[in-house]
Order: sequence, then structure tokens, then C-alpha cells
Amino acid sequence: MSGPEGSTSRMITDFQAKFLAHELTKRCAPDSSERLTGAVAGAQVDLNPHQVEAALFAFASPLSKGALLADEVGLGKTIEAGLVISQRWAERKRRILVIAPSNLRKQWHQELNEKFLLPGVILESKSYNQSIRDGLFQPFEVENAIVICSYQFARSKASDVHRVPWDLIVIDEAHRLRNVYKPSNVIANTLKNALAQKNKILLTATPLQNSLLELYGLVSFIDEHAFGDVKSFRDQFANPGDKRGFEALKQRLKPICHRTLRRQVTAYIPYTRRLPLVEEFTPADGEDRLYQLVSDYLQRDNLQALPPGQRSLMTLVLRKLLASSTFAIAGALNSISKRLTAKLAAHAVATPLEELSEDFEALDATADEWPEDVSEEPLTGADRKAIEAEIADLESFAKLATSIEHNAKGKALLKALDVAFAKARELGGAEKAIIFTESRRTQEYLQRILSSSPYAGGVVLFNGTNTDPLSREVYARWIERHAGSDRVTGSRTADMRSALVDYFRDEGQIMIATEAGAEGINLQFCSLVVNYDLPWNPQRVEQRIGRCHRYGQKHDVVVVNFINRKNEADQRVYQLLSEKFRLFEGVFGASDEVLGAIESGVDFEKRIAGIYQECRQPEQIRAAFDQLQLELSLEIDSAMSQTRQKLLEKFDDEVREKLRVRDEDAKVHLDRYEQCLMRLTRHELDGQATFHNSSSFTLPARPRWANGAAIPPGLYELPRRSGEAHTYRLNHPLGEAVVARAKARELTPAEVHFDYANHPGKISILEPFVGKAGWLVATLMTVEALDEAEDHILLSGITDEGHLLTREICDRLMTIHGTRRQDVTPNPDAVGRIEKSSSEAQALIRRGVSERNARFFEAEADKLDGWADDLKVGLEREIKEIDRLIKEARRAATTALTLEEKLAGQKQIKTLEATRNQKRRSLFDAQDQIDRQRAELIAQIESKLEQKVEDAPLFTIRWQLR
Repeated sequence: MSGPEGSTSRMITDFQAKFLAHELTKRCAPDSSERLTGAVAGAQVDLNPHQVEAALFAFASPLSKGALLADEVGLGKTIEAGLVISQRWAERKRRILVIAPSNLRKQWHQELNEKFLLPGVILESKSYNQSIRDGLFQPFEVENAIVICSYQFARSKASDVHRVPWDLIVIDEAHRLRNVYKPSNVIANTLKNALAQKNKILLTATPLQNSLLELYGLVSFIDEHAFGDVKSFRDQFANPGDKRGFEALKQRLKPICHRTLRRQVTAYIPYTRRLPLVEEFTPADGEDRLYQLVSDYLQRDNLQALPPGQRSLMTLVLRKLLASSTFAIAGALNSISKRLTAKLAAHAVATPLEELSEDFEALDATADEWPEDVSEEPLTGADRKAIEAEIADLESFAKLATSIEHNAKGKALLKALDVAFAKARELGGAEKAIIFTESRRTQEYLQRILSSSPYAGGVVLFNGTNTDPLSREVYARWIERHAGSDRVTGSRTADMRSALVDYFRDEGQIMIATEAGAEGINLQFCSLVVNYDLPWNPQRVEQRIGRCHRYGQKHDVVVVNFINRKNEADQRVYQLLSEKFRLFEGVFGASDEVLGAIESGVDFEKRIAGIYQECRQPEQIRAAFDQLQLELSLEIDSAMSQTRQKLLEKFDDEVREKLRVRDEDAKVHLDRYEQCLMRLTRHELDGQATFHNSSSFTLPARPRWANGAAIPPGLYELPRRSGEAHTYRLNHPLGEAVVARAKARELTPAEVHFDYANHPGKISILEPFVGKAGWLVATLMTVEALDEAEDHILLSGITDEGHLLTREICDRLMTIHGTRRQDVTPNPDAVGRIEKSSSEAQALIRRGVSERNARFFEAEADKLDGWADDLKVGLEREIKEIDRLIKEARRAATTALTLEEKLAGQKQIKTLEATRNQKRRSLFDAQDQIDRQRAELIAQIESKLEQKVEDAPLFTIRWQLR
């Protein structure tokens, strides 16, 4: 039976339930602020108004080919895209692809799952090949799951990607595509062709770095008709000093580019600072000797252990392990030595990269963006001798590494933790630290160090497998505690991650995490980040710190780094990351300008790896880093930064006011939506569930009428509550079953008594009708146009005295608790007047839809006019250029002194005139062709403008208000 508040659920009628069910599932107009309410209500995250604003911008016009969402770093572009994805999902448009850098794939998967409760699948070589083996020959066509893949993988499977009729494509870190206008950018051009004509959302904080042509590239990636060709764009817009052209460009970008700045949202997002701490250490002689020996080995011209096609990547990995700890490099050296020994004996061997992947967990993500040839040549006699010599060297290096029992950096860690925890206490934060390392063996070493320190009791490991005893114990306890709730996903990997994070938050003090293991986790409760190993990729460093320094962090975040006093290159890497990228201090971390300048952190990482590999002397190292720093300074162009500001940013006051209104609208719609869902659920589950308050209930068993739907019993809560229950929302199987039942119910006309006397609160608009009666009719009107459908639930009423009720009065009447009485026969006169009123309301809706679609059409036609004019301008400028050359040639011929020069000049003039005449004929033909293309595109849009209207009666009631 229902609980204390449950009795009220019997007080709404089947008529009201049907009305609520249709209200909750109605499709809204594309520019309506109500459109995203379902997606917002179902999200397990507190949304900020700028995120709702950005998502609505992406839906602004049904004719749009997509949008460029360019909010500054840290404002939650993933959340904005998640809202768009959620809405598409709710509309049953579920062919959705997310393309992201390989190191962000797991984060996307987790964010969609945890924040939007949406299923996703990461597609890469292993899972793709498995699908093929399982007989699924179109692995990208995944049913009821969002496909997530890397840039490299999407490019390598471009033909597969192209075949799928995607409903939506989201591309993260899209600045990688900004040079798509250059034919040499193979990845960007391959993806552009594969994704042509599909609706796309591009996410980047840096859409414009060095040239306005980059902006042209990104926009053309979304919509090839936004501008003409690159030549006409360059002619018209590439000079920021041309004020008229600049303003024209700004208007052309307005419908497709959206940008919000961090300073504009401080009313909603409190920011904390980053505070850097540096711990210097001096390696012992043995460690230093090992470093020099292995480094010299890696710099040899020919190495049998490193196949030429994989050498640069393997060298990078081995240098990372060498810098991490003697334990990490010892394991790697032994693996390589054993592999070479097996190769000599002609035994089957794993590839060198496979051997390293178990220890260096980030290898798969790194290798994905370091495409190299993995083939090996057959052995010769000379090779055998070289291998034997190399094995001897490797074994001696490994023996030295194994003999070293303590690392200076490991000892420095204990000192650094004491200092950092003291700082955390001073700042009011919890005494918790996340320690990042790039090596599994180093992780084990750090666990050993800490186990004999004052911090022994609260250490937890986090890596790609989590098979250690504590992890298994934590996982088992977590599964037992959350059994029967939506926290348990059924995926051991996902649930293990959640279990370890919860343990770290509630019981642990120190988490030691590998790079790959920690992708996608959120640790706002921790405010101390320790980079035991410092990646060379600035984007990876930012990602690490961003695990803690993110929305929801209440304290300043302390970031600890280690500097090797004996290593010039390590010192310069830290200097670059600290001073040039400003990763470790300030309020926001790395700026858009700096992170955007490098385009891809992997490319930057390769530059660093090259310096380590090629430079032997300290002065060579210094010179190479000086050159890299100089190049970086040139790329961070302040003039272009100002151009971007003027072009893409709106006035702060204008944005803040818009966000304030959006915040108020979203809260009103969300509150009403959740109330409607719970009122409907109370009614449909009356007698089958116990309702505890306005946002939770317990379901003891699957409803008898659920028709086999997968509905587990237990506690249910609306999103953003405790998280210990099933998250109740409209697209939950129970929510879908509740709505379907209410909508499908056949309702004969009946008398309904509305009990205003016992209604909590006063509704002034209804008070004149207390004691009166009349008729009310509900109709569902659906309008289809421009490939979009929108629903309108029309309520029309009349009193027995003949007064027509406004829509607002009818709406408020449906909120009053009611009781169904006997069936009735509708009064023809009253119903006739109601139908006339309803027809007038429908006509107004149709007119509104027509006017709105006319605006969309006009905007699209203006865009196509601009595209056609761009192309024509480009052609006309070619002729003007030839005219200029002809004039110069005539002047030269007039001033020529000899007959031969005059004749040569005339000949040149004739050639130029012939070229001009040919160009003119081509111009007329090309202009005609452009006009034909424009007309065809307009005709395609016009064919979609025609409205298709359907009416479906919902119910008729005889009402009395008491």
C-alpha cells in the first residue's frame, strides 16, 4: 500500500494521468527552452545554465548541419554534448558516434554512463576484430549503444564510418581538424569525407589559433555551404584589419559557433586555485650510472631489440620507465632480454610492444597515435652476433637495476607527502592524495615504501586490472552494499572503478594510480595531486590534475612534482610545463591559447622524445629546449588571440543576463517535469509501491502490467539524490512502462469532481469557478515539418454558463486532486463550442510554426546566398587580377625601346586577353552552375516546409470544481 503521502495518489484520475503522460513525452519545438527538460531531468549531474544554453544552441534550427561549441577550458563541453546526445536518444535517434583522442575514450564512456545513464561501447581494433569474428560485419552499427572511438581508428575505418546513417556525431578536441583546408592534413580530410552530410557537434576550446583559415576549416567540416571555397574566404575575410569584412564574418559565424568564457559564469561555478610544490632529489651513484648506461644504449644507431618500425615509440616508453624507477626499467630490460633470447632460439615471441604493455598501461592509447610498421625482418648471421652482444648488455643493465633497493625519488616522496599534507590542512582540505605513476612496477614499489610509513593504513591501488587483494576485498564489499541499486552496472571493470573511488573517498588516504587506470574518474573530494612521474604530453598532465581540480572542488588543489637535480632534460621539461603551459598554478590551469597552440599533445611529446634521443651533452639539451620554447612562443600569437576575442566572444553583461534567464527557465521546467513524473507514478503504482516523499518510493515487485519489462524491485529516487537507489527517470524501464500504461488507457467521457477545498495553497485564477461545472476536451495535435515533429496537448473548456476557459485555467484545473464519477454523454452544443475554440488554437499554433520555419528557411537561404556569392567573388577576382596584368603589360609595351620588346609585349597582352576571355566564359558558366546548385538546395528545403498535421482525441470530461 502507499505510504503517508500515498493516499493523495488516488486523488488524481485516469484522465489527469493520461494528460501528464502526454505532457512528459511531448516533442517540443527546436527553439523551445522546454525541449531539453527531459534530458536535464534524467541527468545525474547539477547542470549550469551555460551548459543548457550551449545544448539548445546546437538544436537552434532544424536545418542546421551542426554546431561548434567552443566554451573555454573547464566549462564542461562534455556535459553540453551529453545533453544533446541525451535528447537525441530520447527521440529514438540512437545512431550516435563520439570521436575523441584515444586517451579520452574511457572518460567519455564513463561520463555518458554515470552522468546521463546512457550505454556506450568503445570500438578499437580488438573489439572491432572480435565483432567480425562473431559474424557482425558492420561493427559500427551497434544497437542501443553510443559508439566511441579515436581519431586514428575512425580514419582507418573511414569507409565503415561513412556507411552508417548517423543521427549525430560528436567530435571532441576538434581543433585537431582546424587545418582540414590543407590537403596535407590526411586525417582531417579523410574524416571530413567520411562524415559529410551528417549532423555534427564539434567541441574545442581553441577553434582559432594562428589564422582565420583555421576557423574556416572547422566550419566547413560542419557545413560546406557556410562559406565558399578557401580562396574566396581568404580574399574576403583573412585580413582582420578589414572592419567591414570582419563584421560580415562575425554575422556568418553567429548561427554555427557558440562560446562562453569562464569569467562569465562565476555566479554559478566557484573556482579554486592550483598551488605548486616542487620536491628536488639527487639520484644515488648506482641510479645515475644505470640512467647513463640505458640512455646511451637507446641512442645507439642499430638495436636488435627495437625493430625500426617501432623504435621511436619503444624508445619513448623505455625512457618513461627509466625515469619512473629502477624497478620499472629492470622489468622492461628483463622482458626485452628474454624476448631476444627466444628469438635466437626461433621460438614464437610476442611483439616488443606487447611485452611492455603490461607494465606501461598507457601504451595502447599512446601507440594508437604513433602509427608505425610492426613487421620484422628474418635473422641473418650478423644479426645473431649482434643479438647475443645486446642480450649481454641488457642482462648487465638489468642486474644493476635489480641491485638497487631504494630510489632517491621514492624517499623524496615521503618528505613531499609530509609537506603537502600540512599544506592541505592549512587550506582546509581533506588529507587525501592521488599519486600518479606511468608504471605498474613503480606503483608496486610505492606501495611497499608507503606500507612501512605512517601512511600505511590508507593506501589503495588503481590500475587497469585491480587484481590485488585489497581491491578484490573492496569490490566485494561494494557489490554487497549496493546490491539492488543502479550503482551496480554489471560490468566488473566499471564497478571496480566505482568501488575503489568510493573507498578512497570514505576510508583511504592515498591512491596510487597508473595513467590509464585513472582516466575518467572524478576526485573532487581530493585536493592533493602528486605527479611521481611527469608525462611529457601537456594535455595528459592537465587531464591528471583535472581529476581533482574540477567543478565541485571546494578547496585549493596542491600539485606536487619532482625534479632530478642531475638531469638537465628533466628539469627543462618541468620548466616548460610549469612556465610556458602554466599547468601547476593559477585558477584555471593551462590556458586555451597554450594548449591549443600544440594542437596535439602527442606531437609535442614526440618533440621532447626527440631531444632526449638526439642530444647527449647538457649544452645540446639546453639549445634544443630553447629552440622548442621559441617556436612555442611564436605559435602563441597574442594578435590572433585578440582577433578571436573580438570575433567569437559576446559582451559579459549580455551573456550573464541570458544565463540568468536560462537558469530561471530551466529550474521552472525541471521542477514541473519532476512533479508531473512523480504524480503520474503515484497514480499508476497505487497499491503496488510505498511512496516516502516527493522524490522516492519503494517497489516490492515488478508491476503486474509491466509486460516483461526489466524492472527490478527496490528503492527508486529521482536523479541527483543519494545514489543508493535505482535512478528513476522517464527512460528507465519503469518510467517507460508507467507512461505507456497511462497513454494507452481507453477513456470514456465521465464526470470528474475536482476538490479545490482541500487543495494546498491558493490558485486565484480558479476561485471564480468554485461551485461551477462545465465541459473539458483534451486533444493531441502533432505538426511535422522540416523533418521535425512537435506535439501540442490542447485543453479547451467551457462553463455551463457558456464562458470559454483559457488554456491557463484548464491547465490549473488539471493540477487539482480529482475523483471520477459516473460516465456521461457529452453535450453537443458545449462540445461544439469547445471544438471551435480548439480549432482556433490549432490555427494559431500552425501559424506560429509556419512563421518560425519561415525564419529558419530565410536564415538557410541567406547562408546559401552567401556561399554562392563567395564563389562568384572568387571567380570575379581572378578576372580582375588578369585585367591588372594586362594593364601592366600594355604599359610595359608602350615604354619598350626595341621592336622585339614591343612585339613580345603585344604577344603577352594577346595571351592574357585570351585567358581573360576564357575566364569570362568560364565565369558565366560557373555562375550559372552555382545558381543551379543554390536553386536545388533551396528546393530541397522547400520540400520539407510543408506541414503535416494530425489530431488525436485524448478524452472528454464533465467537470465540477468544489
